[in-house]
Amino acid sequence: MGNLGNCIRIIAMALGTLAAVSPGFAAPPDDYNAAAKGLAILEKNCARCHALGLTGASPHPQAPPFRDVVERYPVEDLEESLAEGIVSGHPDMPEFTFEADEVNSIVTYLNSLKAKENAK
Repeated sequence: MGNLGNCIRIIAMALGTLAAVSPGFAAPPDDYNAAAKGLAILEKNCARCHALGLTGASPHPQAPPFRDVVERYPVEDLEESLAEGIVSGHPDMPEFTFEADEVNSIVTYLNSLKAKENAK
């Protein structure tokens, strides 16, 4: 039993070290929570037209997947548009305005998409 316990502790320490030093492997809890909130906001407001994840086509043919948006535009440049109201999307895109904490969460999620895409 003692050897098994030691093996489990060693594996747990190794996994903890791997998570700490591997880019994109583990996000800080605050970033994870903000990204999850950002995804929830996008699911509520944007998923009927845009693909939100790393795969799949957008339901609306003129709405680019967000993984493509983060490759085309610096995410930080989208912050102002998100706060003031995005009106320059696909032709039938409704205008959205988000609060500062929502913008932060959306940007955190979009940055996580970019990090995951770059980690491929």
